[in-house]
Amino acid sequence: MRISPARAPADDAQRRAPVAGARAGARAEEGAGPGASEGAFPVERGRRWEEGAKGPGRVTLDTQTKPSTSTPPPADAGEEPAAPNGSSEKLSLGLIPISPSPAPPSDTASMAESRNRRRARPRSPWACSPATLLTTGMASLLMCLIVHSFATRQIDEKGCNMSYMRPSFAKLEDFDTEHTRFATKYSIYLYREGVIDEDTEVKGVPVLFIPGNAGSYKQVRPIAAEAAQHYHDIVQHDAAAIKAGTRSLDFFTVDFNEDITAFHGQTLLDQAEYLNEAVAYILSLYHDPHRASRNPDLPDPSSVILLGHSMGGIVARTMLTMANYQSNSINTIITMSAPHARPPVSVDADIVRAYKQINDYWRAAYAERWANNNPLWHVTLISIAGGGLDTVVPSDYASISSLVPDTNGFTVFTSSVPNVWTGMDHQSILWCDQFRKVIVRSLLDVVDVHRPGQTKPRADRMRAFKRWYLTGMESSEKALPQREPSTLLTLEDNANSIISQGRRFTLRSFGRSKRPQAHLLPVPPRGTPGGERFTLLSDQRLDLPGEGGKLEVLFCSVFPLQGGPQSAALFSLSMDLSGDGSGSTRLACKNAAVDVVQLPASTRLSKQPFEAHRPFSYLQYDLRDVAEHQFVAIVDKAVDPTPGWVLAEFSDNADAALESRAGLGRLLTTGLRLRLPASRPMVTEVRVPALHSSLLAYRLRLSSQACGDEDALFAPLLRQYLTDPHESKYFVNLRQANVNLHGLAPFMPPPLRERAAAEGVALQLWSDPTCDSSVELSLRVDLPGSLGKLVMRYRTVFAAFPLLVVALVLRKQFRVYDETGIFMSFAESMDLCLRQSVPLALLALSFFALSLARSSSDPSESSGGGLFGWRGNATESVVDYTKNDLLLGSQDAFFWFLVPLMGVISVAACVLVNYAALALTHVLCLLYALLSARPGWLRNDDRRRGLPPAFAASSPRRRVLTTGILLFLVSTFIPYQFAYLVACLVQMATSTRALRIARETRSSPHINFYNYAHSILILMLWVLPVNLPVLVVWVHNLAVHWLTPFSSHHNVLSIMPLILLVETLTGGKMIPRVTTRTRFITNTLLFLLATYAAVYGATYAYLLHHLVNAIAAWLVAVHLSATSSSKLSLANLNQILEGSGGADDDGASAADHARRGDGKKRP
Repeated sequence: MRISPARAPADDAQRRAPVAGARAGARAEEGAGPGASEGAFPVERGRRWEEGAKGPGRVTLDTQTKPSTSTPPPADAGEEPAAPNGSSEKLSLGLIPISPSPAPPSDTASMAESRNRRRARPRSPWACSPATLLTTGMASLLMCLIVHSFATRQIDEKGCNMSYMRPSFAKLEDFDTEHTRFATKYSIYLYREGVIDEDTEVKGVPVLFIPGNAGSYKQVRPIAAEAAQHYHDIVQHDAAAIKAGTRSLDFFTVDFNEDITAFHGQTLLDQAEYLNEAVAYILSLYHDPHRASRNPDLPDPSSVILLGHSMGGIVARTMLTMANYQSNSINTIITMSAPHARPPVSVDADIVRAYKQINDYWRAAYAERWANNNPLWHVTLISIAGGGLDTVVPSDYASISSLVPDTNGFTVFTSSVPNVWTGMDHQSILWCDQFRKVIVRSLLDVVDVHRPGQTKPRADRMRAFKRWYLTGMESSEKALPQREPSTLLTLEDNANSIISQGRRFTLRSFGRSKRPQAHLLPVPPRGTPGGERFTLLSDQRLDLPGEGGKLEVLFCSVFPLQGGPQSAALFSLSMDLSGDGSGSTRLACKNAAVDVVQLPASTRLSKQPFEAHRPFSYLQYDLRDVAEHQFVAIVDKAVDPTPGWVLAEFSDNADAALESRAGLGRLLTTGLRLRLPASRPMVTEVRVPALHSSLLAYRLRLSSQACGDEDALFAPLLRQYLTDPHESKYFVNLRQANVNLHGLAPFMPPPLRERAAAEGVALQLWSDPTCDSSVELSLRVDLPGSLGKLVMRYRTVFAAFPLLVVALVLRKQFRVYDETGIFMSFAESMDLCLRQSVPLALLALSFFALSLARSSSDPSESSGGGLFGWRGNATESVVDYTKNDLLLGSQDAFFWFLVPLMGVISVAACVLVNYAALALTHVLCLLYALLSARPGWLRNDDRRRGLPPAFAASSPRRRVLTTGILLFLVSTFIPYQFAYLVACLVQMATSTRALRIARETRSSPHINFYNYAHSILILMLWVLPVNLPVLVVWVHNLAVHWLTPFSSHHNVLSIMPLILLVETLTGGKMIPRVTTRTRFITNTLLFLLATYAAVYGATYAYLLHHLVNAIAAWLVAVHLSATSSSKLSLANLNQILEGSGGADDDGASAADHARRGDGKKRP
């Protein structure tokens, strides 16, 4: 490595000539024209006049030092002193003008000299070129539009009702340090509802609630209270439920002292270890006759149901991967708003590593061919997401399609859950009254105390969960074909109507005949046109057998009359509608209420689907499900005229299902328009495969439906749905709607089984066909509304991507400095980078994003043979689960433009942070000047009197001792993130002192050093968000008096180079120029940082700190090389820490120039 050596200040002041300005070198590198913005500092070193072949007056640059060809005139008494490099130019920081140098002997040379000097004129660090100003303004406006869209557009309505409870908690004091090493930090409580259940004996089925990131154990109150109330009021009086094994639920909850789990992987593992020990202790309570009150004939519980919120759901899954997990102690997990697919933030290496290990374990377990080899074969996992209202965790991350097969779990959104039909934010999903009722009833439905696991078999649990959480239209599996006829329907021929085959049945009111009446709709034979599926819609509830409501729907077959009374005894219910006459027709019927689907009521007064109105009842069967029957009997059981309606029909799938091939380009320009004819079926489904991205939002409009003389039975009802994950949204009284979804999302791993290539979103429309009028459906992309969707999907990118710009700016500064000796300001380097480096980088990344999206969209090569069709064996992976981790994680080539968009926003962010840092350092500089009466630099007479300069180095022993103590604490007690924060504060102080000296001395070396210190500060500030979350976890541990040494982040090498660099800069030590090929190491390291920040920054953000740390190590090595070009030694390190040694523009410290005074008079 060739480092420009230090020279004695006395002789060198006469021999040193100014070097060419930074702007000239930068412009030559960028290829800018003569009108480009000029350099910051005037430098004349190596400038020589060449005549002859090159022409008179031609100015060239020579990096060798030449004696000055002219002697500057002596300064007058009132003039500024000469610059320290021997030139007569007046150097300044800011907007202070520069005095011209003496003219060369030739007029032509004089003009060239004057032109080059103007180009080399220093610029204020506040100066901003038109290109930078325009880019920053446009990006700032774009950011405002994005934030405004996120806050005001495409927002789902909130429909949760408040819940109430009378909570009490009993702490399990016996669960102490004999059971777990975390007993002094965590604790377990048993919930009891006041008045209803106040004793502390365990007597039901154990359920353990796990709070999330910074969550409280008291968050279990709404669900636990509803469970106690519902069992007390209803279940315990239901003899059939008690006989089936249903019992009360014992809710246990864990107090994590509001631990911050999302930021620290070791905390996640600690909680999982503690909970496995807690589960073992909870199960032991049921073996203790003094603590349990259970029927001794029942088996003791051997497993616990887990209920996890947010990161608590991840802790629940982690428990099954820990060494202290007791086999089969967990078989049912329900999570709410849990980020299963990927960590919400990637600033900690442990959390990224823990996620990978957990997800790999679950995938490998379900890849086993035989259940005996699968430790999770009996586990059911239900992931519930709140949707767009959750602004804490992206609901896309709640998907478990890449982890669990359909036989063991699914993902569902709360807007899909029957009788809930509303989205929820991150906290309301715990206390929403409608939703907590569903949670409790689903848990009680899967309980079976006759089994040691306390729950039903896995297949029965899955059926129960699907019944409670899914709409019922997701699967073609129906319960009716598996049922036996239970109702004997007796009819009188002349008293019952039979609808002609192919006609639609419409009933506009009940009880007109003032007695029960059955309407028969013939089931068409297979192959009959218009008879492929049956649909029925009513505003009345469908009765189960034996209930006394208004409406009952039966699928019937003719029952022979010769069977006699004995055959009638085969049915549990007999319905005789023959009146006084002798019935001539008997039908063996199955009740269809078991397959009813509830839909939100849609009338002309409806506004939201979650309103407290009686829901609609909907039935849908394929012909193959009902082909064994001859009739559909729609029984009007009302005996008095009452309002209500029923619509029923057979229709063809071809008439009811439409598919649009419109692409995103058409949706963006002209939109999609569909006209549904007047003769359409009651239910029409429109599938748009192009609607699959979660980054786009749409506006849907439906033309008003004109009805004839009679009023419409109901207003149009729309269901927007995806099948994976299960997300449905309902729009009642439809006129217009905001359509947004959680489909293909950035950074999401692919599912276990690849989706159909063109599935997309389906729009299911219920409209009144009796109006006999057509309707028009239009759909267009909502561009302003789509901007807000970038916030939740790319919020981590907004923190990592700007480091691409910072690294390129620093790279430019070092290149110009190594070539010219001028370290330009951050703002000036930004101007130069915007002309070539940044656009070229964004262009290259855009092409890279296109190639990644195309490779991601290619279907994975399947080797087949796996149990679920997604992996051949346990060691061969068919699906690459990391293929969407790079760059912006987009799976669609359409979104290539997001790369330059993020780049422009990052440029604006860097500019704004730079100005914020400038403002802060200037304010601190003013405060420093007010508090300090002495200047930051020294005159010779002051130095002789021993007055300390601003960069006077403290004792080397003291500085080495301070650094050693800090590193020792890092290795034992504090995380290195704390030391990084200290380093940032110290660097801020160094920049402030450098600014003061540069403003007072107005010398080139001091300005160089200030720009260098300021740029290092900007780099450290952008890495600070990566380190702060772990530091917050450490501070929280101290706040809860958990004084055990921090369990991670004690690697001294992760912070030592940065500490040494910051300590070096506190001595005012300017980095020396590197004039050999080793200067490319600096460029390469900064280029690698820029590339990594763009490609991997969002997924592995924690490595950004280590890359910056490596760059700091190289800069320290360059600093050390300044004192000895032959070797690095402890003596060099001592000199570095002391702040002595080095050359001025080639490495002299700002402190040295301050001590010498550089021949300047104190202003």
